[in-house]
Amino acid sequence: MKASRRYVLKTLSLGLVSATAIAAAGLTAFSAPALAHESDDINSMRSGLVFSSSNALAGNELLVYARAQDGVLALRAHIPTGGQGSGAGLGSQGAVTLSADGRYLYVVNALSNSLSTFELHGREPQLASVVPSGGLHPISVSEADGLVYVLNDAGAGNVAGFRNLRGDLQPVVGSVRGLSVVGGAAPAQVGFSADGDALVVTEKGTNRLTTYRVRADGSVGAPLVTPSPGLTPFGFAFNRRNRLLVTEAVGGAVGASTVSSYRFSESAPATPVVVSSAVPDTQSAACWIAITPNGRHAYVANTGSSSVSSYRVAPDGQIALTSAVAGQTGAGSAPADAAISADGRQLYVRNGRTFTISSFSIGHNGSLAANPGATGLPASAVGMAAN
Repeated sequence: MKASRRYVLKTLSLGLVSATAIAAAGLTAFSAPALAHESDDINSMRSGLVFSSSNALAGNELLVYARAQDGVLALRAHIPTGGQGSGAGLGSQGAVTLSADGRYLYVVNALSNSLSTFELHGREPQLASVVPSGGLHPISVSEADGLVYVLNDAGAGNVAGFRNLRGDLQPVVGSVRGLSVVGGAAPAQVGFSADGDALVVTEKGTNRLTTYRVRADGSVGAPLVTPSPGLTPFGFAFNRRNRLLVTEAVGGAVGASTVSSYRFSESAPATPVVVSSAVPDTQSAACWIAITPNGRHAYVANTGSSSVSSYRVAPDGQIALTSAVAGQTGAGSAPADAAISADGRQLYVRNGRTFTISSFSIGHNGSLAANPGATGLPASAVGMAAN
């Protein structure tokens, strides 16, 4: 992909690395042998793939896994992001995020305080741009209709917004906003509501949700603060009805984890209203969550229990525990990031201590059946997305 003059000047002035610079330096990405379902068509990057990041100190890489016909996940490529990872866990959800239209993928580079954008085209993701994250130590990123927000957790802590112009991210004026406190919020995730009217941040350190009204120009309003019904709010996800589900790790206390749900009104589109308050899953350290595309089932990765819990989601946002242990990821595996395929048939969970990806088939009733996954992830890997 040919880089624009504006992008080349930007990256040179900032000391960041572009796809063009990577190629010029001879740092070509490794590609695994082609799988049976690959083609030269543009859609070969738009389905059947799982993405994570190495988060390595020596240089972050986008990890691309493909699902073969026998269900096994195989490493398809690992591609430099042009930034540096932290070399350790980020304590966040959303370090790797797909755009809503499936054309772009975003990866945070925590140590170099930058954000990478990849275009999903052809046989391999193409690095489109690397830009400063608008703060220190980015840990989570979200996108809605070309508007991109990143969460920075170091220093005072803040969110910062960008417009995606064909892969080149341009800062949005008035988009940098603080969290509920100056330092010490320990945020975990940033994400847009399903309708794009609100931006949400969970704060582990304050037991709060901080939300912002998204303006027409892409900037956000002043932060609004909502107390969390359960302690240590962590990961969250919206369904298509704009119902918000948030995990509550309760400081990792044994068997104490919960999940709460919220709704938003047209009169107050950035103010979450509790629907179901701290519904227990009887497991430990519930941190990451994913919702099926039809919005009916939610799956929670319980890091302390090495298990996956399932919840049923009603149209009004009420949630009920379906199974405390719907799936198991292996003793001591410490499941973390979770993602569901676009067709709603597969759940993937990254395991932080066994450096593996667990794979489950999702039944019509929301039940899980284990499939072969993947092994050999970098110990520092973070983030997960799937299409």
